[in-house]
Amino acid sequence: MAANNNYTMIGIDGGGTRTRGILARKGEIIAHSGAGTTRVGAVGVGESCERLLNVIADLCDQAKIDTMELDAIVIGLAGVWLEEEKMRSAQLLKTLARGQKMTINDLTVTSDAEIALEGAFAGGPGIIKIVGTGSISLGKPAKGKLVRCGGWGIELDDEGSGAWIGREGLTAVVRAIDGRGKPTILTDRLTELFPFIDIENPRTIVKAYSERAFEYQMLTPVVMQCAEAGDEMCLDIINRSADHLMELLFALQPHYKTKKINVALMGGVVENDTLLEKMLNEKIKAHPVFNRVKPKGNALDGAIAMAERLTEEMM
Repeated sequence: MAANNNYTMIGIDGGGTRTRGILARKGEIIAHSGAGTTRVGAVGVGESCERLLNVIADLCDQAKIDTMELDAIVIGLAGVWLEEEKMRSAQLLKTLARGQKMTINDLTVTSDAEIALEGAFAGGPGIIKIVGTGSISLGKPAKGKLVRCGGWGIELDDEGSGAWIGREGLTAVVRAIDGRGKPTILTDRLTELFPFIDIENPRTIVKAYSERAFEYQMLTPVVMQCAEAGDEMCLDIINRSADHLMELLFALQPHYKTKKINVALMGGVVENDTLLEKMLNEKIKAHPVFNRVKPKGNALDGAIAMAERLTEEMM
């Protein structure tokens, strides 16, 4: 829900798979827009900023306003943590905007996890666990700075994430083809999903991946379906995913001095009553210190709340 004020603000959640944006005026959301991923690590800072600028322009067009009428823009980008990374994206966005004769004044770029944390607890203490293409936990103790664990990207880690599940599924398939691992029904599902893969010529899997015909996270729903159908290898992947995600909570626990720590799950892989969400929920329940709660809002709510706060600080 947008904040109740007289400001005109844009909030954008730039995730690893898709980007969502809203424009709020006087406490009401009046425009929605979206794009593909704006994760700098996936598309580069230039393409990321081009896509973000298109979202901003589209939102303003829908609202029939000029960008100079905006009081604040807050953008959360996947994989952006260092201050120089945030500043680089913000500066490039303003430069590109000037090239298109758009005026952008108060713009802040931060991480998508930070706006999600703000939205989940309305600025209060707690831990969010985001499980989408990547995986990360971010917390705000009652006092002190933000604390984080994970979010390194699939190239280094992101264990338990959508991309990790897809990669582990693909590994199970190639091990089964080689005779090094147990058979999995995921092998047949893979060829159904991607007809250009020929199991009789398994190197087509390598060719398809190297040509980016598919990405790891595209396999995640299929791995989940096979696990729900009782496939031993896929069930093991989902169970290991839940264990890895619990490690994120355990790593942040020492930063909290309270007997109970509120935990909110966010992200497509643990929403919509998935098998992973059920497994993870049971593991959380087994540790009384963690109290799973429903997020108060989403990342876009958090972006708008941050935009409001930044605007008031400048008044």
